[in-house]
Amino acid sequence: MISIRIQNLTKRFGTVTALHHLDLTINPGELFFLLGPSGCGKTTLLRSLAGFYIPEEGRIFFGDEEVTRLAPHKRNTGMMFQSYALWPHLTVAENVAFGLEERKVAKPELKRRVAEALESVRMASYAERRPNQLSGGQQQRVALARALVIRPRCLLLDEPLSNLDAKLRLEMRMEIRRICKEFKLTTVYVTHDQKEALSISDRMAMMDGGKILQVGSPGEIYRRPACKTVANFIGETDFVAGKVTGLSGGRITIETAIGRFEGVAGDPAASVALNDTVTLSIRPECWTLSRERPTGNAVAGRIGESVYQGEVAQYDFITGGHTLKMLELNPRFLDPATCGELFASVAPEDVVVLRN
Repeated sequence: MISIRIQNLTKRFGTVTALHHLDLTINPGELFFLLGPSGCGKTTLLRSLAGFYIPEEGRIFFGDEEVTRLAPHKRNTGMMFQSYALWPHLTVAENVAFGLEERKVAKPELKRRVAEALESVRMASYAERRPNQLSGGQQQRVALARALVIRPRCLLLDEPLSNLDAKLRLEMRMEIRRICKEFKLTTVYVTHDQKEALSISDRMAMMDGGKILQVGSPGEIYRRPACKTVANFIGETDFVAGKVTGLSGGRITIETAIGRFEGVAGDPAASVALNDTVTLSIRPECWTLSRERPTGNAVAGRIGESVYQGEVAQYDFITGGHTLKMLELNPRFLDPATCGELFASVAPEDVVVLRN
């Protein structure tokens, strides 16, 4: 297992700066995700790690070795592309063996390692088939075996599940995590799919405009977004504008158009002061609906539109001229006509205060 360290990395394409002075450390054996919208720089960063792009500034280290300007084939990385890039005229076993043949591995060793790689992705019985005889999920497994068979120092995955249907994506998420942990691989995984990142990553970096906005575990990124861009990209959230009226014991009091709230800072390093204009981020599932006014953070209103999904319902909650999105498990307030006035409350730790 190796660590990956990126120091002050900058990459330009003509007048466009794709990566802006990035600093990042990925721990040995970590399944690390680069997440963000199209054009945010995540694929450029992955290709810089692979050696396909050489940065104008900064350094890249694999463990203690600097690889910033090392040729791709000398970095010993396993790369898996979005398209899988399997040779159509070769069998599954021949596709997996390709990288070993390029490295002049002896035939007995080559056959043994190909068999082990196919076994690890549960494709040993398909060794003599060609790619056009495989399903999308099976092709994906073959591409993964081809990346693993060279015994890479790290594994680089560029949106590997984007060509699969929803059911296969769910299945392959956990399969990829199993294989990465079994092989103890430091893995960098690019995706724009937030559910993918939240479900299997150890940590992730949220990127936008060639910059890293926040690094953390899935829980940290989701529950404590550092800025509006992160909060808006990861899951659904309600944004409420307000002004800071109190600071005490790590809690922040905010006056808004729909009432007074107590909350916590999304980014403790970005301190707020009295009278600062801020934005509150509140996840729909954090609200609790009741007929009696609770103490603490609570607003009165009524249900507008609702969408029933069996175990959960989605509501538009109208309060003070604002519409808030709310989720209710085991729904009780499905008929707006009979509900009348309701109260929605939220715990202070679920009210995330973001600097404007």
